[in-house]
Amino acid sequence: MRGTGYLKIRKHPDDGGCAQGRRHHIRGIHRVKGGVMASRVECEAGEAAAEEELSVLASIYCAEGEFQLLRRSAQDGLLVQIKRTVGAADRGLAVSLLFLLPPRYPSCPPDISVSSPGLSRTQCHDIRRKLLDHAAALPPEPMVHQLVERLQQCVEVREESRGREEEVTEGGGDERWAAALLLDHIRSRRRYVGLLQRWSLQLQLPGALLLGPRILVVLRGARPDVKEFCRLLKTVKVDVDSSGRKCKERMMKVLIEAPMSSSCEHGLQTFLVKEYKSLPELSAAFQELHMTELYELILPLLGDLTAYGSPQ
Repeated sequence: MRGTGYLKIRKHPDDGGCAQGRRHHIRGIHRVKGGVMASRVECEAGEAAAEEELSVLASIYCAEGEFQLLRRSAQDGLLVQIKRTVGAADRGLAVSLLFLLPPRYPSCPPDISVSSPGLSRTQCHDIRRKLLDHAAALPPEPMVHQLVERLQQCVEVREESRGREEEVTEGGGDERWAAALLLDHIRSRRRYVGLLQRWSLQLQLPGALLLGPRILVVLRGARPDVKEFCRLLKTVKVDVDSSGRKCKERMMKVLIEAPMSSSCEHGLQTFLVKEYKSLPELSAAFQELHMTELYELILPLLGDLTAYGSPQ
């Protein structure tokens, strides 16, 4: 055999199929990477559009307390509050709107919360549903101002079709309650807090998560909504176990549920997250929330705070 300096390699009959498979695999990788890149570009474009919209909204709703950016989160997006007076000129109705703009907004519509001292819980839910339906029908572009303008129409329809009778007949179901829940631990803080904030917005339950030697959740709102919040907390996988697997909250305890005094009405407006290290700091947190009475009721139930470590 002559030495030619080359090795002759025989092609295996299946090589064609393998090569074709490799090409399909590479194309699949490129498609996945392309999808990830497209999603990333979409999020970046949405973030730029949302920031520009915030600037416009701040200039439109420029009266004191009318517009406020409550929270900015890379995971959950932007939480914006707009307060408006709508309805008939002789009896303006003060309404507070909360818009949760997700990271992909405006490609997907915002979540919305509606609250007003002049509306029943059912009426607020009805207006919220109308605004959500309208948002879903709009093109994927900045829409908060359009939704605020739509609020006027929703209130006018409510006044024409229902008047004040529904508020009278349902008054008993709209009694405001305050509740304090005790959590055993939180391992996945970002996931847990994100779900609590989302449920608070959807159920229109202002509240607070107090992280310290004892982990407390404080809620204010209609009693059926408080019950639904507790149900979600026990049935949805909100945390992870020691193995990192998603798990439900099985050790939550309701410390107290009670009708809310008028002094609490001017406290919570959204869902806050606060940390404390000592009993004086916990007392100060409840004072800031205008819920001192609730604090005095649950204090005997907390035990020795020094016996518990801080949450992870």
